[in-house]
Amino acid sequence: VQLAESGGGSVQSGGSLKLSCAASGDNLQRYCMGWYRQAPGKTREGVAVIRSDGTTAYRDSVKGRFTISRDTSKTTAYLQMTNLKPEDTAMYYCSAGTCPRGRETWFYAPDLEYRGQGTQVSVSS
Repeated sequence: VQLAESGGGSVQSGGSLKLSCAASGDNLQRYCMGWYRQAPGKTREGVAVIRSDGTTAYRDSVKGRFTISRDTSKTTAYLQMTNLKPEDTAMYYCSAGTCPRGRETWFYAPDLEYRGQGTQVSVSS
């Protein structure tokens, strides 16, 4: 499985960006897809995950601002980000793999089997 992110950029606080993740490979329809991020000097943190049935999960700090979605072929995932804040500044990565058990699947986004190269999101105040 290969993943390629796009859509990052620089915006002012309160702005919006939409990230895309194009996936290719086998078994994609069965996999969860997710987004995680890593800011300089910080550890990776899960942001959101979407299951093959469309169920979504988010970390608390992005709930109501970020929306994860998936196209009908389930080979492209999106992360719509609105009301961006400076603390959202990070490299954002797409991931895909076997869905974790439980509700808080967003936490495991960095640990899914397949990961992309990342796209930078910078938010200025």
